[in-house]
Amino acid sequence: MAIYQNPLETRYASKEMLELFSEETKFLTWRDCWIALAEAEKELGLNISDEEIEDLRKNRETLNLERAREIEKEIHHDVMSHIRAYGEVAKKAKGIIHLGATSAFVTDNTDFIIYKKALLLIKRRLITLIESLSKLCMKYKDLPVLGYTHLQPAQPTTLGKRMSLWLYDLYLDAIDLDNLINSLVTRGVKGTTGTQASFMELFNCDNEKVKKLDELVSKKLGFEKSVPVSGQTITRKWDVKILNVLSGIAQSSHRAANDIRILQHSWQLEEPFDKKQVGSSAMPYKRNPILCERMSSLARYVINNVLNAAYTFAFQFLERTLDDSANRRISMPEGFLATDSILIIYQKILNDLNVYEEVINKHLKENLPFFATENILMEAVKSGGDRQELHEVIRDFAMRQVSAIRRGENYNLIEELKKSGKFKLSEDKWNKISDFYSYTGRASKQVEEFVNEYIKPLLQENKDFIGIESDIRV
Repeated sequence: MAIYQNPLETRYASKEMLELFSEETKFLTWRDCWIALAEAEKELGLNISDEEIEDLRKNRETLNLERAREIEKEIHHDVMSHIRAYGEVAKKAKGIIHLGATSAFVTDNTDFIIYKKALLLIKRRLITLIESLSKLCMKYKDLPVLGYTHLQPAQPTTLGKRMSLWLYDLYLDAIDLDNLINSLVTRGVKGTTGTQASFMELFNCDNEKVKKLDELVSKKLGFEKSVPVSGQTITRKWDVKILNVLSGIAQSSHRAANDIRILQHSWQLEEPFDKKQVGSSAMPYKRNPILCERMSSLARYVINNVLNAAYTFAFQFLERTLDDSANRRISMPEGFLATDSILIIYQKILNDLNVYEEVINKHLKENLPFFATENILMEAVKSGGDRQELHEVIRDFAMRQVSAIRRGENYNLIEELKKSGKFKLSEDKWNKISDFYSYTGRASKQVEEFVNEYIKPLLQENKDFIGIESDIRV
């Protein structure tokens, strides 16, 4: 029978991220949690044998998932079904699996083990993307382009400087991502309502041993610390923090995609377009920016997805309610899968971005008369002209230029100003006014300084994260 398949799985996300959020990874990690708990309990003096520990380890990968599903249909409890299924293959250890723990011990600890790995994969993609974009910034740091404010022609900048705006956004995301990864904790062992009462019972009310158990298990699971307090579950505020960082990456990606789409509209830039790619089923000439559109589309999903975590956290009652579970099973994995997909697309766009310098130059020439007027005015005033009178002269000629454009006619504003005789400028100064490079200010230097002072240290610090492949699946 045909069934629905999630497009994040079938079209967009990477194999690495899909494996992290697979059932196999989740249930194997549950078993890691049970092994870590048993080891720590044995080390602290509980009556657990080496043979039982070895049985757990030996049968860790004997994932009898079908049997677990059969049990769950009968008892309607996912964790208990897997405890029983594990006990059927690790028979010697059956009696000590999950000793003193509650379901959230395996579910929450597993979530954070997987989230940490997923965040590190996101970091690899983000740092690699930052390196690629920084190279483009440096490559085009001197190339003048028409600037836009309010989506209207404005003073020129350089293409590298424009790209540096995208890069700075990603730099801020990388800082946020690092702060999140470095602050991650796990649940540890906290018991049914967070009081560790069951473990106090097991260890005869020995506070220090229970505290040590929490520390030992957390370290065995790859974390320096566990949360200091919890109810039955780790606070869902962590979900909000995680999805907020993913949303930040999505926002930055969406913003860059907007720019590329706008510039592709005027043929200044173009995203990769394969030789056999079809732009439209009806219009054979079309070269649609489908990658940028896809990136924008997925980004909107990730941005909105934060609300799932926010509402889930806000609506928790007392020590816990279960109305978080179904939502988290969808929103958390999909937040990671979609962000993974976005970064793959962004990397592909940068790797093969087309820059059409002739078109860029054409747009500059068409708009030169407008942004040159300020320089003409300043030079004329420095030569002794009256600023107010000359401003009115320029305004009059500029309106003629606008009228000519609206009629589809040619009108050379600079030449007309020059012929008017009201601006006492040398030929060299008139030539300089027509030089695009004279309008970009410190754009080139700003790019150099930003890349050298901010990006290169970040890349050096994270050099082991650079180089992950990004393959578009469809």
